[in-house]
Amino acid sequence: MKRALVLSLAIVLGLGLAAFAQELTGSWDTTITIDPQALALGDLFSFTSDLTVTYKVAGWTFSSFTTLDDTGWSAQSFTAGGALGAFTFGSTLVFAPATPAFTSWTVTGGVSIAGMTFDMTFVSTPGEVALTLGGYGSAGLVDIDIDVTFGDPTAESGCDFDWTGITIVAGFPFCCVETVDFTLAFTCDGFEYAQFDVVGIEVPMLPWLFIDATLKYELQTKTLTLSPNFVFGADVCFDLYMGFGYGGNLIIDDLYIEGIGLICEIDGISFEGISFWGTSGFVTKPTALGDYWEMYRISTTDDDACCGPFDFDIAVFFDDAHTTLFDVAAFEANMSLEIGDQFTFGMGLDYEVGTGATLWSLDFLVTW
Repeated sequence: MKRALVLSLAIVLGLGLAAFAQELTGSWDTTITIDPQALALGDLFSFTSDLTVTYKVAGWTFSSFTTLDDTGWSAQSFTAGGALGAFTFGSTLVFAPATPAFTSWTVTGGVSIAGMTFDMTFVSTPGEVALTLGGYGSAGLVDIDIDVTFGDPTAESGCDFDWTGITIVAGFPFCCVETVDFTLAFTCDGFEYAQFDVVGIEVPMLPWLFIDATLKYELQTKTLTLSPNFVFGADVCFDLYMGFGYGGNLIIDDLYIEGIGLICEIDGISFEGISFWGTSGFVTKPTALGDYWEMYRISTTDDDACCGPFDFDIAVFFDDAHTTLFDVAAFEANMSLEIGDQFTFGMGLDYEVGTGATLWSLDFLVTW
């Protein structure tokens, strides 16, 4: 009878858990880096291993994020989130395991009632707390957003709720302007500023030029700031990195063309080449170049037409001081092979010609 009772309880418990649609997933991502130029044996190898475990049940999600590296247990956090009726809640708890020490605890909540959404954020750091209450919604063409802040987790005021300030943001159409953003800010000392923002003002006969305007009122000053945005149309195969110089009361002068790029895809293979020689400060350097002025890269795309579960990318970089054909400054290579639905192996190489610095990396990703 006892065995039958235990078996019955196990069956009931199993059916009950199944009714809650449980799900346990996760991933383990490990990267091993080898530095052949390391002077000390302890610097020859380094690794980072990230473990993520997520449990879902009855509309709630609980997760653990763990990072281990060659220095030890370096990061740990826990998150939880879900809903109770119309209310949603979330929580994140962060620790510094190496110390060990508590880093932060963040709790969020929200509810939507009659077209208005109210939210709350509570933050606790060692010796400090803060609470932010907010609300936003729409009434026809008018958008309202209000935030009230108590305390400051970065200050040294202790665990209290001193009122820090309130910010009210509203968006509304005005005349021919589709949206005007209005911001009204108060601090503990009272009125701070009132500000009107308009984005994307069209300039007649210049379809590539748009103006952003900010009108800001403070107790002692009033400022009007105009900022240009240049839209030169969609890039087709070739990219031209260009912009206009401007200054003073929005005086636009010289046109700068300071780089050119080419990208194309053929049967699952992508080719990309970028050259950038700009020094004006009015044209943004492509982030893919890093500290170099020219790069050529060949890589696989998301299309399986080329290589199926095998992916790779190889990039060669040139320094601005190198002018001959074979003056390579650095190159990078990465590859990954999806061995199964739950296991991926990867390898990478970074090499700098000038310093001889070489980094090999091996990566293992397991998911379940």
